[in-house]
Amino acid sequence: MTGSYPPIGTVVVIVPTYNERENLEPVAGRVRTAVPAADLLIVDDNSPDGTGALAGELAAADARIHVLHRAGKSGLGAAYVAGFGWALDRGYDAIVEMDADGSHQPEDLPRLLAGLDRADLVVGSRWVPGGKTVNWPKYRRFISLGGNTYARLMLGIAVRDATSGLRAYRADTLRKLALEEMMSQGYCFQIDLTLRAIQAGLTVAEIPITFVERARGRSKMSNAIVREAFWRVAAWGLAARGAGLRARLRRGG
Repeated sequence: MTGSYPPIGTVVVIVPTYNERENLEPVAGRVRTAVPAADLLIVDDNSPDGTGALAGELAAADARIHVLHRAGKSGLGAAYVAGFGWALDRGYDAIVEMDADGSHQPEDLPRLLAGLDRADLVVGSRWVPGGKTVNWPKYRRFISLGGNTYARLMLGIAVRDATSGLRAYRADTLRKLALEEMMSQGYCFQIDLTLRAIQAGLTVAEIPITFVERARGRSKMSNAIVREAFWRVAAWGLAARGAGLRARLRRGG
């Protein structure tokens, strides 16, 4: 299925890159085929392997491909915030985020965008019925499932794949999330956005996706990313519990 989703205005797909030269061109081509009416924004953090130069070549050949060149590597969260700002400044109505490594399937994008007909944020989920992972090492499955279970328990949220990096937002949703205040990076950034959307009273929906382990290049997963997610989620959860306790005490309950 390509391009078939309800009219939602102008769409941009944001793909952050750092050393993804081997993956970028095929991913960009599949995005343009899957959602031909959407624009593609590549946010490159000055990749040493020449990904930024390749992105420039793709943009020169296709008016719907754009590149945001950043000075250096400063984290996934910062790259997305920069991309979101670029998109909001240009008046896009819907904004999609996805990885450049081939793990997210561009063919899922029409279903993701169709979900905005009933939600403010649509998350492509590996952990709802119909979602699956392909060629993923057991330890990565354990980290993802464990991390998402931990986030649900600590934060009291129902979203089963809060760490997913394949998602679609209404532009107004992002405007309500105080992006300029965000400090989190890595997978924690996705949890942060999910939590902010829920706390803002917005509707979050999940659709099943197929996640495929990258075939080329190296994963950006690290122990530092896992540690950040652990302690930030703990801090957010404890803060929420403290706020709830104070509210009950004020009510005399």
